[in-house]
Amino acid sequence: MSATATPLRSRRRPPSAAGASSLLLGHGRLPHVLAGTALAVLTAVWLLPFVWAVATSLQSEQDAASPGLSPVKGALTTEAYRQILERGNVTVWAFNSFLIAGLVTLITVVVSTLAAYGFSRGTFRGRRVLLALTLAAILVPPQLLIVPLFEQMLLFNLVDTYAAVILPQVVAPMMVFILKRFFDAVPRELEDAARVDGASELRVFLSVVLPLSRPIVAAVAIFVFIGAWNNFLWPFIVTNDPDLMTLPVGLATVKDAFGIQYAQSMASALLAALPLIVVFLFFQRRIVDSVATTGLGGS
Repeated sequence: MSATATPLRSRRRPPSAAGASSLLLGHGRLPHVLAGTALAVLTAVWLLPFVWAVATSLQSEQDAASPGLSPVKGALTTEAYRQILERGNVTVWAFNSFLIAGLVTLITVVVSTLAAYGFSRGTFRGRRVLLALTLAAILVPPQLLIVPLFEQMLLFNLVDTYAAVILPQVVAPMMVFILKRFFDAVPRELEDAARVDGASELRVFLSVVLPLSRPIVAAVAIFVFIGAWNNFLWPFIVTNDPDLMTLPVGLATVKDAFGIQYAQSMASALLAALPLIVVFLFFQRRIVDSVATTGLGGS
């Protein structure tokens, strides 16, 4: 071995790699144990309401309403689920929810990506004004728009139609802003190279920008779908026909009007959330990767 050679045991990893874990948790086993304990406690706190809801939904109304801290106060039964399924058309409501949430997601992604690309790359007159109006729309609470939107639906004779439920939900200024920020970071040299090869502006958008934007588009689609699925107020206002109701609205109509039915309320909430839980279990890696890649969680 030459005198200038460096022994293997004296070699050190780069400071960023060697000190990353110590900067986060410190040295030794105790910080890792404390971190694991903290995560376990937070997980238990987060799961406790869900476990309580499941336990309450599997009890009779008398047992669910009885006092006590124990989540299970009597024999387990599926009576609450049976009553809800017998008194409501859950299959039709679930189909409506999937149809409406899917169309809202599709239209919102298409409209938002095109608008964001126009704001990011466009040089048309009035661009700054339109962008300022779009950002200002983010500050408007959706509840303030219910009355004018309902009047518009009445004017166009769209009440009790799928269009009345879908169209007002496809306008998403926040998603346009998030997509624009991502498009601003896409290297323009790639687009210029495609234009030199003769690609049109639409071809550049579809073949260059969108493939590079899959993480942010996936994140936007996931959160738009969840928001459209959980939307209760607007579908509740604009629909009266039971065959057009979404799952959250339909389940709310089958609850007993006499007193608070705890078991049925929890069963309704779990039935409405079950499809989202299944979607999350199948696409949890995509959801986490999308949020981590795009920083949407901190927007």
